[in-house]
Amino acid sequence: MKTINIISKITFTFILSTLAFNCSDLDEVVKDEVIGGQTSNPESAIAAAYGQLADGTFTDHGSVFGLQEYPTDECMLPTRGSDWGDGGKWRDLTEFTWGTTNAQVTGTWNSLNSGITKTLIAIESLQENPDYANYDLFMAEAKGLLILYVYNTLDLFNQAPYRDLFSDDKSLVFLQADTEIDNLISDLEIIIPNLANMGDQQTYNGRFTKQAAYALLADMYLNRAVFKDRYNATSSFNFTQTAVDNNGTDMDKVIYYTSLLINDGFSLESNYFDNFALSNSNGSEIIFAVIQENDNIRRSDNDFAYMSTGRAQKQTPDNRGTNGSSVEPEFYNTWEGNHDDPRFHRYYQYADGTWFMNDGTTGSVPSEDIRPDTGKPLVHFNRGLQAGQQYGPTLDGKGGFNMTAEGRIAISKLYMEKNTTIPMDYTPEMNFNNPSEAILSQDQINAGVRNFKWEFDPENGNGNSAVDVPLYRLGGMYCMRAEAYFRKGETTLALADINTLRTSRTREALFNNAPGVAISSLDEVTLYNEIGFEMYWEMYRRKQMIRFNTYDKAYTAKAATQPYLRVFSIPQSTIDVTDGIEQNFGYN
Repeated sequence: MKTINIISKITFTFILSTLAFNCSDLDEVVKDEVIGGQTSNPESAIAAAYGQLADGTFTDHGSVFGLQEYPTDECMLPTRGSDWGDGGKWRDLTEFTWGTTNAQVTGTWNSLNSGITKTLIAIESLQENPDYANYDLFMAEAKGLLILYVYNTLDLFNQAPYRDLFSDDKSLVFLQADTEIDNLISDLEIIIPNLANMGDQQTYNGRFTKQAAYALLADMYLNRAVFKDRYNATSSFNFTQTAVDNNGTDMDKVIYYTSLLINDGFSLESNYFDNFALSNSNGSEIIFAVIQENDNIRRSDNDFAYMSTGRAQKQTPDNRGTNGSSVEPEFYNTWEGNHDDPRFHRYYQYADGTWFMNDGTTGSVPSEDIRPDTGKPLVHFNRGLQAGQQYGPTLDGKGGFNMTAEGRIAISKLYMEKNTTIPMDYTPEMNFNNPSEAILSQDQINAGVRNFKWEFDPENGNGNSAVDVPLYRLGGMYCMRAEAYFRKGETTLALADINTLRTSRTREALFNNAPGVAISSLDEVTLYNEIGFEMYWEMYRRKQMIRFNTYDKAYTAKAATQPYLRVFSIPQSTIDVTDGIEQNFGYN
């Protein structure tokens, strides 16, 4: 099925049909303007399609992030004493027991399909306004977004709903990953001439530009072999099959599209963590991002930092973390011998020269940064992976921090908030009482290394960060190209890309801004680990693990699993109300 060809024939009936399979959470304004019979302003409609990216879909830990990260060896959200039980819905993702009724699987399916629906509304709105200014550009962007939503739905669920009103029986069909991946690639290549180069026509990294298309194409080609043979028991995927246009192989295309971006003026951030900071909107390596604040069009909902931060780790007297997500031991252990890598950890330095060492030697920090809304001071934690005993400010019982006589913020040893007898000692080990269940007792709630890769944002309330979420950035392009070179047997070129990533990142001034150290050789395990060092907690790991045949293996709180669990179940709530849909293989 040629998606773009069918799009050109979509009518109002199709929009109504999308509501039948649990995608009814459309923005009320969009409902009223489009589904209600009035033609919407195309720009407003496409804004709604973009907005769905940020309406939890790619910004909430429980949506695409949760499905791409919590089942992996990189990240988990265990039950911690009295917290995060929630009927087992989080543990299901780690233990691979999600079945057909897990709320997070259902919510992600609905969010992605809502994105498909809103994008189709935008396309229909444009079709009804052929003389609209920038028609060709907006139509190309809408089609690009549609492909992005469909691709992610196929990746996670192996199928996506669709209705071709011009087929003989006009039946609702479900696109299958093994056949539709080729159509998505062809359709995206077709619209590239109508997309803008980033920076032209008022575009930026939050718009779907030519550069976003190149990155998505590289992603689709890198995973095309998996889509074609999802349940291959040996994971012997054919990564060198002939490309869709018969010009080279899949890996040749990955190299081609990533090279376009690597040579396109983007540059790697020397401070790796700048990619995930509040100031990352104009980051030098961000190709396509989910924008968190844009004139109130999009809701700020990035909660990746909030989820990992301890409750007693307070950046302001009014904010706290939630002591949820942590790094799994397997991933943490891959860093052995690489703790001096600039991507592993970074100390924070205050303007007066004070370093927050987080080891008991920093007795106070200056009260130099003040929240404009409350007038209260900020404390900046270090970035990257946080292991061992944690230190920070404590409350004075009067709505502020404990201060020194000199007016500085006092720093002291921290204890867990829900069990104040336990030091906030983040242990790499996660020794569950039952090894097959990710359940920690109340006296074990400190277990697990925490990830402060994403900057904590106190301005938007607990859990609502305005840090933009890069879906594609330059570091990822180097990882994709290195893997493609490696799979073609061009190990020297793959090693060069990995070393570019390692040596372009620098440590803080405390270590004389020393660059990362190059490695001398590359094998499959080293490549796998190096991709993890660059891309951890960026909704990348699940796909990587499937490609490298590690996803089915046993790791913390997870037994060895069958290939059918490489994709999630179609929600039972959808199966119950939708004629013609079939549950994914392996699910009852």
